Amino acid sequence: MGKIGRVACIFTPYLLTIASLICLLLVGLGCTKKSDNNLNNLYFFRANLQNFTTSSSTTSEISQLLSEAGVSTTNLTALLEEAEEDTDLKDFYSIGLWGYCDGSISNGTYNTTACTSPKAEFYFNPITVWGLNSSSSTEDVLPSSLTKAIKVYRDVSKWMFVAYIIAFCATLAEIVLGVFAICSRWGSCVVTLVSSVSLLFTTAASVTATALFATLTGTFNSALKDYGITGSMGKHIYIATWLAVAFSLAASLFWSFSTCCCSGRSPYSHRDGRNTRGGITAEKAPYTYEPIDHQAHPAAVNPNTAYPPAATTSYGRSAPVNNTRSNAYEPFRHVEA
Repeated sequence: MGKIGRVACIFTPYLLTIASLICLLLVGLGCTKKSDNNLNNLYFFRANLQNFTTSSSTTSEISQLLSEAGVSTTNLTALLEEAEEDTDLKDFYSIGLWGYCDGSISNGTYNTTACTSPKAEFYFNPITVWGLNSSSSTEDVLPSSLTKAIKVYRDVSKWMFVAYIIAFCATLAEIVLGVFAICSRWGSCVVTLVSSVSLLFTTAASVTATALFATLTGTFNSALKDYGITGSMGKHIYIATWLAVAFSLAASLFWSFSTCCCSGRSPYSHRDGRNTRGGITAEKAPYTYEPIDHQAHPAAVNPNTAYPPAATTSYGRSAPVNNTRSNAYEPFRHVEA
């Protein structure tokens, strides 16, 4: 029963760890295959250019705002128009961990037509992707707030990518080492340490992704909404990454619990080979003693003992003899097993 209890104690955190690994896999597979709409819906950020226009950029209000930001309205408008003609701007761009996908929008349906090859430490650069780098002064093309946000996104996205990779590797190692945790509490202790690393980096990556793309979305909309370009955060990928955190946290708690409970030792095993727990009598060992039933075998107590004669009454009848032993200790005889 000890081993069975140990297996049952390890089973719960093991399943939670597998669930966390599956969620991390979903995050990594987002925007990697154009033919799979489910994976294409796993994106951190999406830029929508379906309603792209340059007509509103000529108003005095927009021109004043852009001039205050140090941006030439004419240059940005010209570059966007040129990019639309030369590079065939797509209706949307969905950004994942390894790359991005683009496509067209028809009746509210997003149809993915292409996805980039997976690349480590990927970040989405709209200046390059949209073909705005034909000008020598690309730094002055976009509003300064968006330019700064893109630079921050470029630097932080590298850390985010590394955090996800470490979280994935630690979770995978947690699953492998979890098998050895069935054997002893020391195994659970090792798995608990690995689980803590997995929880730390899974949480750090999720927090970084959420904060980073929330900031990027806000800046993106405020800088380019007048051109009909909007940005939005995904939903499914954030559900997946935060579920990974929840599963990892629960698994870490259960792994810690397994280090102090369910040792795996059988309650019926002892060094001397005998069992004294639960009121269960152990088997008789060799050279033990058992009590003698002196009533069934009176001579076995002491064959040389002479019993006193029976007393007689005045009528000639024998009175009953009291054979009750005065000795408080019951004799035992030696029995060889």
